[in-house]
Amino acid sequence: MAIDPICGMEVDEKTALSVEYEGKKYYFCSPGCRDKFLAQKGLISPPSAEAKFPQEGSEQKPEKAALQITGMHCASCAAAIEDSLNKVEGVSKVAVNFATEKAYVDYDPSKASPQALEKAIKEAGYGVLKEEAQSLNLKVIGMDNAHCLGTVEAALKGVKGIISSQLFLNERAKIVFDPAVTTREIIKKTIKEAGYTPVEETTVDREKEARQREIRTLRIKFIVSVVFAAPLLYFSMGPHVGLPEPSIPGWSMALLLLLLTTPIIGAGYQFYTVGIRAVVKSRRASMDTLVALGTGTAYLYSLAISTLIWTGNPNYTSHDLYYEVAGLLIVFILLGRMLEALAKGRTSESIRKLLELQPKTALVVRDGKEQEVPVEEVIVGDAVIVKPGGRVPVDGVVLEGSSSVDQSLLTGESIPVEKNINDEVIGGTMNKSGWLKFKATKVGKDTALAQIVRLVEEAQGSKAPVQRLADTVSAYFVPTVLGIGLVTFLAWYLSGSALSFSLTAFIAVIIIACPCALGLATPTAVIVGTGKGAESGILIRDAATLEKACQVDTVVFDKTGTLTRGKPEVTDIIPLSNPHSAEEILKLAAAAEKRSEHHLSEAIVSKAEEKKIVIPEIDSFSAIAGKGVEAKYNSTAILVGNRKLFSDKSVDTKTVEERIVQLEGEGKTVVLVGIEGKIIGMIAIADTAKPSAMETVSWLKRQGKQVVMITGDNRRAAESVARSLGIDRVLAEVLPEDKANEIKRLQEQGEKVAMVGDGINDAPALVQADVGIAIGSGTDIAIESGGIVLVKDDLRDVARTLDLSCYTMRKIRQNLFWAFFYNVISIPIAAGILYPFYGFLLNPIIAGAAMAFSSVSVVTNSLSMRRYKVQKMLKGERA
Repeated sequence: MAIDPICGMEVDEKTALSVEYEGKKYYFCSPGCRDKFLAQKGLISPPSAEAKFPQEGSEQKPEKAALQITGMHCASCAAAIEDSLNKVEGVSKVAVNFATEKAYVDYDPSKASPQALEKAIKEAGYGVLKEEAQSLNLKVIGMDNAHCLGTVEAALKGVKGIISSQLFLNERAKIVFDPAVTTREIIKKTIKEAGYTPVEETTVDREKEARQREIRTLRIKFIVSVVFAAPLLYFSMGPHVGLPEPSIPGWSMALLLLLLTTPIIGAGYQFYTVGIRAVVKSRRASMDTLVALGTGTAYLYSLAISTLIWTGNPNYTSHDLYYEVAGLLIVFILLGRMLEALAKGRTSESIRKLLELQPKTALVVRDGKEQEVPVEEVIVGDAVIVKPGGRVPVDGVVLEGSSSVDQSLLTGESIPVEKNINDEVIGGTMNKSGWLKFKATKVGKDTALAQIVRLVEEAQGSKAPVQRLADTVSAYFVPTVLGIGLVTFLAWYLSGSALSFSLTAFIAVIIIACPCALGLATPTAVIVGTGKGAESGILIRDAATLEKACQVDTVVFDKTGTLTRGKPEVTDIIPLSNPHSAEEILKLAAAAEKRSEHHLSEAIVSKAEEKKIVIPEIDSFSAIAGKGVEAKYNSTAILVGNRKLFSDKSVDTKTVEERIVQLEGEGKTVVLVGIEGKIIGMIAIADTAKPSAMETVSWLKRQGKQVVMITGDNRRAAESVARSLGIDRVLAEVLPEDKANEIKRLQEQGEKVAMVGDGINDAPALVQADVGIAIGSGTDIAIESGGIVLVKDDLRDVARTLDLSCYTMRKIRQNLFWAFFYNVISIPIAAGILYPFYGFLLNPIIAGAAMAFSSVSVVTNSLSMRRYKVQKMLKGERA
């Protein structure tokens, strides 16, 4: 390790930037520190104003860091870490999530570094869970004899960073390595180059291990404390509940209680170390500070009284001791912490479920042979085989075979989806019945599964605006409680109450107060809510969007491709003269339109193919922009198009005008078909509504939402579609570039607007809306314009999204109400407000139990959201 000469930070010589100057090597944590050093030595010019304030387009893109924090026990801890990180130069945004115990930081890599962030966290009195020595369990195919084992062992000796390697003749290897020096990929590549095929069997989940380790430690501490607390409770409180009083002299009883309490204090040592460190290092008291002060006061007071008893002072007996207060408080708080850790671990179950979807290996075809490789080694373009019952390892397009694929865990679709040649398959989905061979199109971090996991993690780490109040209160909570505790002590003591009575009230006040419940109220509900959404293919980008979605009162739908299928279909073929039949009219129209690229032409040709009509080849073809086509078939002139085309060719359309208007009133586009200057028929084409459109609109209206349709279509056709779906307000003939302005007008009228579109063509409108919902994205999870991304092309998910957001916000409000109500009621009771009227003073032990379970109750309420059934929502049911 070395010291950065500019910022004084400790850096790793193997990975840090370095400069050799006057025969000595210097190491730096970031390019900024290195350049500052070089400028000081006159080796480069100092950064210019232009460098400090880069021109547009030259700014360095901020990097994101997610750091797992250790030693964080309350909302005050989160605030202290945020303060410390915000002081680091180059940091632009910090969000510390108490529930997940993670810090999410945006920083300028030219000014800050991960090491600088870690240093700031450590200076605040907390730790960062870093990569420790990791285990790599491999199946090494071909390593089945002593010679092969020796070959692999010799190859591994050349890899720096391997701490130990155990190789077995049954093709198994267990390798422990330092991730700061080498990687899994390097080790596997080395084995592969030695002539063997390594297949990784397990992947270490560091966060899960850390959580389990924390729970294991708390469980041991709790058990140890209970072993000593049981006799402590008997000797201290037994006589008060009718149990026989032990005949032990006062000095011996004092010694016995001290010996029983001290191990319990030892089991809860972290309350004292973390609580004191928070005050010393960050000058901010935390929940641990309150616990340390309350239990420490009871313990030291009892120790002082014990000393007086041992020195023979007749004014004090063992009844004046408060050892049980200190000991039993630690027991209850350890129990609360253990239950809280268990509950918090369950809040992020959705992420773990998603991570478990991807198989560890893939069957690929290389050099004409099938071979099993780790999924990390699949590259774009690989031909991948998935057998019945296997999971699809990466995203791709089917080359051969057909099957039904279960996508329920990824998209929420309960019915398996049929997959045939040229269909997309998504990594992590389950192949149910058939055999599939597909071409890999997205691998690694680019797969839909990886993007979903990243998006959900970022959402769970974000803060909702409603959390600001809780954060503000938490920042001042502990100092305020300490102040109330001191005022309580002085008020009782100066009014003539005994020292022990005043201390009891003081300890009860500072122990019963609980900022943890405030800190957990919002993030735990956000974690479960966004996780439930992800399970159903509803991806919410951040907590602010989740909150805004519940405030929406107007939902604007784009028409084409959103409310409708986006694929025009022939609905009517109307002959207008004998002897031309509907089939002949369709045949002539398809022949003329076959060479056209217009989307209406595609609908006509598709209808002819569907009816198995043989489409003849034409002699000549001419497309007339905005009007139609002109063709010749067997020397017969054919016209297919709109009124304008026929008018230009001097063909009278007045005789069919009434029928055209009628069809257009039904939301259909009319194509006229004529031969030799005479109209022989009409073809009506419509973009039909999606099956779920009417159901979704109906639900939104029942919930009091205004539903608006926006489209570039003519008003008559647009209003026809709107009427069929029950939509009352239509914004028609709106150009794509003007849709955002229409959304802005609605917002200026005081409406909270959600815009639903495809995420690409409607991008400006989605960005302008309060909530942008990109629907039917499929595997394109990276749509940046949608605050909410719906994987399935199911309009009902719009309604489900709004319902889920409101359900989550209800849970957040319940949590915040309980957290505020608990503290507002409990602190005055602990201070003794009821004593003058009812003679009741809260025992500090009861206060400790109440505090321990207040945060557990908040987390449990959030966990109850896991029973919420997203799919049932439209039927009027509620979880």
